[in-house]
Amino acid sequence: MSECEVCGASINGEPVLVQIGGAKMWVCPKCVKLGTEIKKPPGARVPGAKPKVGSRKPQKSRPRDVFDMMGGDIVDDFNVKIREARMAKGWTQKDLAQEIKEKENLIKKIETGFVPEDRVLKKIGKILEIELIESVDDSMKTSGGSAMTTTLGDMIRIKKQGR
Repeated sequence: MSECEVCGASINGEPVLVQIGGAKMWVCPKCVKLGTEIKKPPGARVPGAKPKVGSRKPQKSRPRDVFDMMGGDIVDDFNVKIREARMAKGWTQKDLAQEIKEKENLIKKIETGFVPEDRVLKKIGKILEIELIESVDDSMKTSGGSAMTTTLGDMIRIKKQGR
């Protein structure tokens, strides 16, 4: 439910778009006579109306978790390194997107700091020949060929050392 922009009354049903002076306003049926009714432009959002079922919320960057850290951590300023490596090759964002078979919009987001899935970072790193994911801290590796399994406690220790 919306309110009339002239009298403030609650509007049952759909408000009407009118021009009063130089201003366009959504009004109730009583206030329509105060101005000239305007046909609703295509795609205009009616105040108080629910968004269409097909509309999407903007995608947010997903937080990195302990499982991401097991494979390594993303290097600092990864977005700057990607942009510089791309430009060094003389590629546009569209060129890079085509090379890794992703959408150009994703490249734009990444270059502004959006953290993508690791598989996308690996594809970009491979095609641009740059390192985007750091390996797990060398102090945690064992020597002598014995197998090492990383536990949750190890990951917490690694995280604390990084601070």
